[in-house]
Amino acid sequence: QVQLVESGGGLGQPGGSLRLSCVASGNIFSISRMGWYRQAPGKERELVATMPITSDGRTNYADSVKGRFTISRDNAKNTLDLQMNSLKPEDTAVYYCQAYGPLHMQTYWGQGTQVTVSS
Repeated sequence: QVQLVESGGGLGQPGGSLRLSCVASGNIFSISRMGWYRQAPGKERELVATMPITSDGRTNYADSVKGRFTISRDNAKNTLDLQMNSLKPEDTAVYYCQAYGPLHMQTYWGQGTQVTVSS
């Protein structure tokens, strides 16, 4: 019903920047909220940032990324972006795009994109 495809992952330098993008397709008008999550090897998946797609709600960030990462969306392109600045090695993880559709209480996930931060 909703398909999510991430891009922009790769190798980043400590202190450097990367920008992730998620393209949503299908029944995109059913989506009310989208976000980014990440999972490092041996760790549980954790929230990075979420934002409302509809007018209500608020944007939230994990404490570990506040001041460094920015979540945004481009309505014309149906994309969700994550600008990652001041990268740290602990940011290394697989990053997943997520969308929520409240009508049928459905959660959608992208395939994930690898982000590696090292010198």
